Amino acid sequence: MTTPLKKPEQRPASKQRLRFWLRLLKLQRHMEAVIREKLRAEFNTTLPRFDVMAALYHHERGLRMSALSSVLKVSNGNVTGIVDRLVLDGYVVRVPVKGDRRAMVVRLTNKGRDDFSHMASVHESWVDDLLGELSTDEAEAMMASMDRLNQSLGEQT
Repeated sequence: MTTPLKKPEQRPASKQRLRFWLRLLKLQRHMEAVIREKLRAEFNTTLPRFDVMAALYHHERGLRMSALSSVLKVSNGNVTGIVDRLVLDGYVVRVPVKGDRRAMVVRLTNKGRDDFSHMASVHESWVDDLLGELSTDEAEAMMASMDRLNQSLGEQT
């Protein structure tokens, strides 16, 4: 008497999605740890400083502190200390806003733009190395899926 072959156990979609999320988090944490260490070792900087400089690099005219916090999705308090140190290091300047004595716009100095441009180029190569197992088509397919998820969650890509 033969026993029927068992079908492979199907996992409910919710379990698969949970496993996917956990793997995504694990990958993100690993990549972030590698990038943090490389930024520290090669440029003597931190990921939050890099992120602030990146936001300012993409907004050449500068940003008010509240707008910078909004772009980075962190509190004003988190950004203030980082900007203070970037000012001391000559990477950022604070510029008063005409007509509003309390408001300041922060923007990169020429030194800040030049140094960040170099850091960003090296950072790109690190990310490329970390994700080197993915083909361009695979990366594009994953981005399309993530964009669709972001839209369904109401996030902007």
